[in-house]
Amino acid sequence: MVHRLDRPTSGVIIFARTSKALPRLNAAFAARETKKTYWAVVKEKPPKDKDTLVHFLKRNPKQNKSYAYPKEVPDSKQAILHYEVIKKLDNYYLLSIDLETGRHHQIRSQLAAIKCPIKGDLKYGADRSNKDGSIHLHARKITFTHPVKKEEMTILAPTPDEVIWNICEK
Repeated sequence: MVHRLDRPTSGVIIFARTSKALPRLNAAFAARETKKTYWAVVKEKPPKDKDTLVHFLKRNPKQNKSYAYPKEVPDSKQAILHYEVIKKLDNYYLLSIDLETGRHHQIRSQLAAIKCPIKGDLKYGADRSNKDGSIHLHARKITFTHPVKKEEMTILAPTPDEVIWNICEK
């Protein structure tokens, strides 16, 4: 496995098929040569329709949670993401998120820091959980260079078959 997703998140994940490909893919991810786009459904409208969020995340392993701070604090790591509101739903907003860094619970904690927790994400401030325990965060697309063929590849993951996600796909 080259990277991972938080347990309640859906979407695309990359696995290396050979032992030769794994270190090459790992190096590409470490060097941030891959581009990951996520979709998130939030109840509150973000302050801006399009923005870059820069926070310093500090992980609390006992709670399995990360906290976002506006300024650097001891043992924190800088986290950067770019979001855009791409659809207004009846009671929610669909955001497209491009990660510049890949920190523990980065999207979840940064959106919570701007008062826009992800639907179903009780850990980061949603008012109620989803029935199936998921959250409305989806790894929508990943673009990377094939480790052997050296061709750019883009993988697009369909959203789960669920009412709100189905509306987002339209």
